[in-house]
Amino acid sequence: MNDLQLQTQTQLGTTQDQERARRLHGALTEASLRNENVLYARTRGVSQNNGSFGFRPAYLDGASGEAVLSRFANGTPAPVHLLDGLPEAWIRDRDREGHVTATRPGIISGFIRDGRFYTRAEAITATAH
Repeated sequence: MNDLQLQTQTQLGTTQDQERARRLHGALTEASLRNENVLYARTRGVSQNNGSFGFRPAYLDGASGEAVLSRFANGTPAPVHLLDGLPEAWIRDRDREGHVTATRPGIISGFIRDGRFYTRAEAITATAH
C-alpha cells in the first residue's frame, strides 16, 4: 500500500467512525442517506459497489439489534437504501403523502449478507480480502 492509499484509508476510517457515532445518536433521513452515499461513493460501502459480493441494503436498530432489509413501501426488497419500508416502530416522521422523512435515533444503514448485518465500513473491510 502506498502513502496516498494509507492516508486515504486512515481518513476514511476516522470519517466512518465519526459518521457511525452521529448516526447512532441522530435520526436517519433521506438527506443523511444521500450524505452517506457521497461519503462512501468510491468504496464498497454503497449498494452499487458491493451487490456482487452478496450484500443487500439493510438497516439496524442499534438499541434492539434487529436488522431488516431495505424495502419499498409495498414490502418488496429494494436494491438501495429506502426509508419507506422500515418497521413502523422505527419511524419518527412522515410527510403529507405518508413517506418516511425521519427514523427515530439509533437506526443505522448498512447491509445484510448471509444473515449478518454489516455497517458500511464493515462491508468495505469484508470485500477487501
